[in-house]
Amino acid sequence: MNNQPDYSEQGYKISHELGRNQQGGRITWLASSIATNQQVVIKQYSFAQIDSSWSGFKTHQREIEVLQGLNYPKIPKYLGAFPTSNGFCLIQEYIDAPSLAVTRSFAPEDIKIIAIQVLEILAYLQSRIPCIIHRDIKPENILVDTEINVYLIDFGFARLGNQEVSSSSIFVGTPGFIPPEQLFKPTTATDLYALGVTLICLLTGTKSTAIQNLIDEDDPSQICFRHLLPQLSLRFLDWLEMMIQPKLKDRFTNAQQALNALIPLDVTRCPQVEFSNQLQTFIAIRLGEKVSQFITVENMMPDTSLKGRWEVAPHPHDPPYAPNSHPWISITPKKFAGNRTKFDIEVDTSKLLADKLYKRQLFLHTNAYPPTHTLTVKVQTALIPIAKKETKSYESLIWAFLTGEIATFIIIGIIPWIIATLASHKIILWNLPGIDGSSNGAFVFGTLGAIFGGVAGAVINRGYNFFQKNKQNFDYWQIAAAILVGVIIVGILGIIGGGVYGAIIDLSKPNDLVGIIFKLMGGILAGGIGACFIGGIAGLIIGFLTSVLMWIILKSVNDRLSLLAAAFGISVGLGFVGSFLRLSTILALGITGIPFLYTLIYAPIQHQKLISKYRDSEKNLIRP
Repeated sequence: MNNQPDYSEQGYKISHELGRNQQGGRITWLASSIATNQQVVIKQYSFAQIDSSWSGFKTHQREIEVLQGLNYPKIPKYLGAFPTSNGFCLIQEYIDAPSLAVTRSFAPEDIKIIAIQVLEILAYLQSRIPCIIHRDIKPENILVDTEINVYLIDFGFARLGNQEVSSSSIFVGTPGFIPPEQLFKPTTATDLYALGVTLICLLTGTKSTAIQNLIDEDDPSQICFRHLLPQLSLRFLDWLEMMIQPKLKDRFTNAQQALNALIPLDVTRCPQVEFSNQLQTFIAIRLGEKVSQFITVENMMPDTSLKGRWEVAPHPHDPPYAPNSHPWISITPKKFAGNRTKFDIEVDTSKLLADKLYKRQLFLHTNAYPPTHTLTVKVQTALIPIAKKETKSYESLIWAFLTGEIATFIIIGIIPWIIATLASHKIILWNLPGIDGSSNGAFVFGTLGAIFGGVAGAVINRGYNFFQKNKQNFDYWQIAAAILVGVIIVGILGIIGGGVYGAIIDLSKPNDLVGIIFKLMGGILAGGIGACFIGGIAGLIIGFLTSVLMWIILKSVNDRLSLLAAAFGISVGLGFVGSFLRLSTILALGITGIPFLYTLIYAPIQHQKLISKYRDSEKNLIRP
């Protein structure tokens, strides 16, 4: 028996039935236009099956007006309407695509594409003035063709702004897809809940009629699905869980907000990249050396597979190169697929300038999140094959110069002046009758011996510290060494120098041979006694002061340039003590000053010329 209606008078020929909503009094037919042979969908509404009155007809007239105002490629176009004996028929564009209620297998990435397209349709509806709320999003109302093109159908329950658009069903919506607020006040977030449930059905393979199987027994408002989707990205699961939150405040506000949050997400669980170590600076010891380091990339996410490739970031100083061949950085292997891979990163410094620090970036492109990781390669090339000059601060050179000058002025100028003053006033405790010259000689030479002893003590102690390498400061051993060495040197100089000096002076007086011998022996004896006495007392005082000064000088002299500065300062000090016009002073200034100035000025200039000449030979190499 053929129950198909005859709409030939309206210009349409019925082909077959597409679907039926017995409770809502609606039958959907596939038909074709008699005039154009274009396939269309005819929705036949029979109000007499629900109510004997025609009170619902005006409501559907408003629905028709809404559909007439829609112009979106993913919503079937409204083509017309005509009344029937017990209702009316709505004519729409036919979409040759099954609904999501038809059992099919979609990859998680395809389901994301479906979700994006549905959200774009909802965003369009919500952008209308007044906004349109569909209120019946479910697998049966979403059509998807073989090219994953999505279409939204059945606006029979739609709500226009604050007014009810349709009441073609006793129950507004589909159980399991209805959020709590839809029963009293639908919002722009209402359709998001239903879409979230639809996506869960697709991902878990649950039919829309069996969605109650996912309801939490302890909390009927919650749908439990995470445990069924271990292969999906946690961030995507968080997004999906937010879509189906029972409370409006916990859900996305509208379709556009949900769409913006979804687009950057990966659906499937992504690998997690972890590096075994961070790259250290590549340091070349020899010119042209190839230096390498190893680094391991590991995937820390179970049940995922990591794959990717390396790329050296372009740099303005690097010459043009093919994507797989960098001029001086190579990575082996360049492409990989595996959850633990060891890479050899090698840099060829033969194309780089000497004594320079290079920085380049490496990009690791993977299927992980984030998709690109960046590492920095630092390369310190070998030194220029020219002896590197130590740079000395001018403050240290001035200090060494002034130390030598002041020490010389004190030791040779002031101290002897004090000694001479004391001697001229006869402040000599060991003065013996008749041997004044010998006594004064002993005093003078004893004082000089004490000074030399202090210097020798300081030098000896610095040498001791140098070899021991455990003492760098002035200590009591230095004082004892100064006294001991001072006594020895003063004794020798005092006995010989004091005696001879006094005898020569006394011999200028008329004396017989016995007197001369007596004075000579007395002078030697007095000189020895005076020398020993002064070596003990003066060696203690003057030797200590001299040791301190020499320690200061030697402490500041830690390279050749400082030593020359101190020697030049000593020469200048001699000039201040005596006279700059003396031949000895001029020679001292020349001997110490010329090497000092050469080392300070000329040598660095020559060194810089050598460096510049070497740099000229590198003009074709790659710059940092």
